[in-house]
Amino acid sequence: MSSEQHAPSAGEYITHHLQHLQKNFSFESVKQTSIVDFSLFNLDSLVFATLLGFLTIAFLWRGARRATPGVPGRWQAAVEILVEMVDNQAKSVIHNEASRRFIAPMALMVFVWIFAMNFMDMVPVDTLPWVWSHVGPAMGFKDYLRVLPTADLSTTLGMSSFVLLLCIYYNIKIKGLGGWGHELIAAPFGNHPVLWPLNFLMQMIEFLAKTVSHGMRLFGNLYAGELVFMLIALMGGAFALNALGFSMAAGHVIAGTIWTLFHILVIVLQAFIFMMLTLIYLGQAHDAH
Repeated sequence: MSSEQHAPSAGEYITHHLQHLQKNFSFESVKQTSIVDFSLFNLDSLVFATLLGFLTIAFLWRGARRATPGVPGRWQAAVEILVEMVDNQAKSVIHNEASRRFIAPMALMVFVWIFAMNFMDMVPVDTLPWVWSHVGPAMGFKDYLRVLPTADLSTTLGMSSFVLLLCIYYNIKIKGLGGWGHELIAAPFGNHPVLWPLNFLMQMIEFLAKTVSHGMRLFGNLYAGELVFMLIALMGGAFALNALGFSMAAGHVIAGTIWTLFHILVIVLQAFIFMMLTLIYLGQAHDAH
């Protein structure tokens, strides 16, 4: 945080930590013709998500490079376990072998990438923001920094929107444009002209609901976990200001340890759920009503 004469209150501390690093870009022509302001970007989410994406690729690439027909090493064994797990899940919901050649590796990438982004919640709350508070202002930025990309709704909805585009692509590829168009107006209530508008409306609502819930589920769980870590950090900071300082510090350590152990399960589970929903939605795009 930027230096101040007084210590921030609990509300100020949390509010500061929930602010994204943003930088204005001058897209005046866009701003004049649109009601949406495209001039603000959450740079911290973009940077951390991109860096972790490259680390994910490097992790999987290293595992592939070290693959040998003999007894695998620990690194190769870890990658092989992941590959086999995702491949088995892909085979269970997507029966088109040609499609699986792209979808299974993509799902593997999604799982590892989301796990890596979620794992940023394991970094102590104030560590990277404290470093940035000494570096960012010197570069002309504010000292806001959030290191958890999946606690940013624009990140999770961006990923779920990409899944939606893939669903549309496979619907057209597998069923043909005419076949998918017919499905949009003939399902789920039947192929009768009177029901066509209702069928189409229900299909659009289904696509929208899938996309929003897909992104919101991941965002909501990680956002809540981030807030809990902030509250635990406040317990640790209160020991210097509170007469019950030792008990607050002990509570900080105990609560932090318990929540960290539980949150490890959460970050793995949320990555797995997002990957599985991706496979299920893409599998549904291959199925005809």
